[in-house]
Parts: sequence; C-alpha cells; structure tokens
Amino acid sequence: MKNCAKAIFVIIGTIIGAGFASGQEIYSFFNVYGENGIIGITISSSILGMVIFNVLKNANKFNISTYMELLKSTKLSNKLIQTINIVINIFLLISFYIMVAGFVAYFKQEFNVPNIITAIIVLIIVYITFMRNIEGIAKINSVIIPVLIFIVFLIGYKVDIFSSINNVDMENIEIKTNWILRSIEYAGYNSILLIPILISIKDYTKNNEKKVSIITTSIFFILSMVIYFAMFKFKEVGNIEIPLIYIANKYGLIFKYTYGLVIIFAIYTTMISAGYSFLKNCTKSYAQYKLLAAIICITAIFISNFSFSELVNLTYPVFGVFGIATCFFYLKS
Repeated sequence: MKNCAKAIFVIIGTIIGAGFASGQEIYSFFNVYGENGIIGITISSSILGMVIFNVLKNANKFNISTYMELLKSTKLSNKLIQTINIVINIFLLISFYIMVAGFVAYFKQEFNVPNIITAIIVLIIVYITFMRNIEGIAKINSVIIPVLIFIVFLIGYKVDIFSSINNVDMENIEIKTNWILRSIEYAGYNSILLIPILISIKDYTKNNEKKVSIITTSIFFILSMVIYFAMFKFKEVGNIEIPLIYIANKYGLIFKYTYGLVIIFAIYTTMISAGYSFLKNCTKSYAQYKLLAAIICITAIFISNFSFSELVNLTYPVFGVFGIATCFFYLKS
C-alpha cells in the first residue's frame, strides 16, 4: 500500500501544475462553459483514469521501462514512432522550462526576487532531486501533495463551495462539440506529461493498477470540482491571470500566501516530473543522464526570463491537439 500511495502522489503531482493550481486551466477549459464544465471535468477525469490504467497495465505486463519501448510495442511504423517520440520529448522539455519560468515569475511578482537568484536556487534543488531518480521524486511528492490537497480543500471551505453547488442549474447543460472537445484536449495534453512518468513508477503499481487509477482519478476529479466551484462563485475571475490567488486575497494576506504555497508546490512537482521524464527518454547511461540534467538546468536559468503566460499560450494549444491523438491511441491499447 505504501508503494501505491507513492505512485498516486507522483501522478497527482505531475498533473497539478501551475495552470491547474492557479485556477487558470480549470477556468479556461471548464468554467467558461458554465454548468457544462461540470460534465467536462467528468469527461476529462474519466479519460485520464483510463489512460493511467492502460499504460500501467501494459508497462507491467510487457515489462516496459521507457517510452520508446512502449511505442515499439505497437504496430506503428518506425518513422511514426520516431516522430511521436521527438514530439513527446520536445513537449516534456518545454513543460520543464515553462514550470521553471512560472516558479521564477511567482517570486518576482509576489516578493520582487530577481529572476536569476530564484532560478539558480530552485534549479540546484531540482538537479539534486534528479540525481535521486524516481525514488527522490516519489518522496518529495509524498510530502508535498497531501499538503497541497489540504490547502485546496481549505480554500473550498473558505469560499463555501456548497453555496455554489446549490446555485448550479443543470438545465443549462447543452451537448455541444466545443466544450466536449476542450475536455478531451485537456485530458490529452495531460496524458503527454503523464505517460512517461507512469512507465517510471510501474514497479510501485504492480497488481494494483486498477486501484491506483481509480484513487488518482477520484482525487483529481474532486480537486478539479473544488476549484471549479470556488471560481463559479466569482464571475469576475475571467480577467484575472491567477484566479485563485485573487480569491484567496479576499480572505486576508495570510490566506493569500498560504495558497501561494499551493502554486509553488504544484509548479515544483510538475517541473521535476517533466524534467525527469525527458531525461529518462533521452539518455541511455547514468553519465549521459547526469550531463543532460546539468545542461537543461543551466539553460533553464536563461529561459526563466521569458514570460510564463506567453510560453503557456504559445505552446500548450499546439500540444493539446497532439495530446488528443495520443490519448485515443492509449485508450485503444
């Protein structure tokens, strides 16, 4: 059970990045569609749950250790396999850089800490975490994720999400292509991040793939709903870059900075998951792993000066479309 818990926390830590914890993702993909967003979250969670189960099941069944091995176990052509692998690795590396930029941006915005100082400190910690491999990532997530979940529930309690639930009018739900596709897209680009890390934690889940996928999906669904209903009550958050910090600030500075911890934790857990998955996909020896880890950490110092929001808006929609195809592929497997 201990290993199952580690796997669950790693998976949750991978999904819950800066966009999720800030409320921006949930708002953009679900809240903008009103009550339809409730069904949208249900669709996304269900798809993610099936992807998690299928990948873990196949990784254990065929003793798959890398993303390339997983691709080779399919009937796809070698050229297509190479193309998919390259796109996945580009997305993982970009996601790593985006999370670093988001981490730096938060400390610059809230505490006016120079970008380079924040970047150097966090990337030294990240490099040390990389050197401890998946076990180090699992231990960090085992501490951070329960705290993150608690604070998200705390904001739900403060906002009184039950009053929002009571105001929901299910008659407003309309079956339309736009919000359904957005729900699938959300599950799709999260799957790109998830699949490599799922392969890395397969040993934690052996014979418990169904249990891990159900528990993980349930936690993700509940957290998404808490954030959705927290923002459902504040219609003005549509013009706010970090909606949940805006909401938390209404309940005092202490609560604002407490929720700021959620943002920091969420960015960090996704950062190390994306970076680790990229390293595992692109290296064949420990020496190569160490060298490439150093390279991406050093280059991230310079890339951290780019705008976090611009990086997200530029890259995620493109990979979202690719993610849909990836998602359906693994639902079939």
